[in-house]
Amino acid sequence: MALRQIVKEGDSVLTKKCRPVVKFDDRLAELIDDMIETLHKAEGVGLAAPQVGILRRVVVIDVGEGPIELVNPKIIAYSGKQETLEGCLSIPGKWGYTVRPDYVKVKAQDRHGDEFVIDGKDLLAKAFCHELDHLEGILFTQVATRMLTPAEIEEMNS
Repeated sequence: MALRQIVKEGDSVLTKKCRPVVKFDDRLAELIDDMIETLHKAEGVGLAAPQVGILRRVVVIDVGEGPIELVNPKIIAYSGKQETLEGCLSIPGKWGYTVRPDYVKVKAQDRHGDEFVIDGKDLLAKAFCHELDHLEGILFTQVATRMLTPAEIEEMNS
């Protein structure tokens, strides 16, 4: 396993739509393992492949219950609404309020290509939406209802 460099806002890879994964091999497993290690080192909740410069439909999420690996994920159901503060490892220092579903059901494949369905509520639902947006080239700043001012961020950090 190896740490990957997290791509920052301004890099065009973050605005591009990702291609589906078609080869489930050792290279995919290595990418997923590296993404999990990178996510944990950065102390984030989620990381999508374009955030490490790879335009493939791969996401890892860890809301404190162990890593979740999603390959070719697709939201198949959602309900409710939550407006919460959101940030992003690719946009350090910026925070904004987003409105996301508070329940999300995702269909995906694991690193071996086997399909599964997973449900998420609250933070996990928000993470599903945030990371799957990355696969479409969408950043949270594009869907935020309000971005925090520098003074609000300073107050939050003090």
